[in-house]
Amino acid sequence: MQHAVGPPQPSGTTGHFPLPPGAAVQLPQAQPQAQPHAPVAVLLIGAAGAGKTTIARHWADHRGVPTAHISLDDVREWVRSGFADPQSGWNEHSEAQYRLARRTCGFSARNFLANGISCIIDDAVFPDRPVVGLGGWKRHVGPGLLPVVLLPGLDVVLARNAQRSGNRRLSDDEVARIHGRMAGWYGSGLPIIDNSQLDVPAAATALDSVVARSLQGPPAW
Repeated sequence: MQHAVGPPQPSGTTGHFPLPPGAAVQLPQAQPQAQPHAPVAVLLIGAAGAGKTTIARHWADHRGVPTAHISLDDVREWVRSGFADPQSGWNEHSEAQYRLARRTCGFSARNFLANGISCIIDDAVFPDRPVVGLGGWKRHVGPGLLPVVLLPGLDVVLARNAQRSGNRRLSDDEVARIHGRMAGWYGSGLPIIDNSQLDVPAAATALDSVVARSLQGPPAW
């Protein structure tokens, strides 16, 4: 029986059939991988009625990366029995519960950041109380905290406060006093958003822009 004999194989080749010479194959260009956004912690400052809680919640809801909203008032109201309501008289107990709530919010923020989740905290921080204000938040959260101030006009704040209920509604005199103190943030170097003429989505968009700029060059505070 005769066996078919194939063509002689050139030295140094593998396989049965030598491939003809051709142009070099161009590998596809690697697509740049999107860099994951580093988690950020934003402190949204504003008086009662400034809209900070609503805007913070909307901003967190519509971000393209995981983001948590930490409301200081919500955390403070975790205390049910023995809750010290400042409207019943500001005293050492209400002050202590605010301090405790701020520390709790700070712990939560650090935990979220450590797990790759951004967060936004809202609080009425006064510029004339740096130790318990920005200084305290910086100790609780860390130096990467980005403070942003919401400062609409007094008439807007009064109108929004009038729509509130329960212990979150303040007297007009108290709102005016707090708003006046908040004006001290002008000239502080912190980014300020006047949301008097902005609805919630527009204010959240403005906040997004401020945060993006702050990440490129964080404000000194």
